[in-house]
Amino acid sequence: MQELAAIVRGKVQGVWFRGWTRETARDFGVAGWVRNLPDGSVEVLAQGTPEQLDRFEERLRQGPPLARVTTIDSRRAPVETALTGFSVRR
Repeated sequence: MQELAAIVRGKVQGVWFRGWTRETARDFGVAGWVRNLPDGSVEVLAQGTPEQLDRFEERLRQGPPLARVTTIDSRRAPVETALTGFSVRR
């Protein structure tokens, strides 16, 4: 299991990005959370197999229809504390 920490930038707030991310994560069997940041970006923490996270990160680069993702800064690390489910944080 790996953990993906990502900051997604672009037009990613006010376009249902967090809800779409939660649904996409659940479709791929990925655990974690997503939240808006004050600077207009979105933070994502996801856990899964390397293959799950590869597919999930590729989908994050696309985003939902109304979003315009310009960059993703991401890193991966081994999972230290396993999460269950995927939630939207405030």
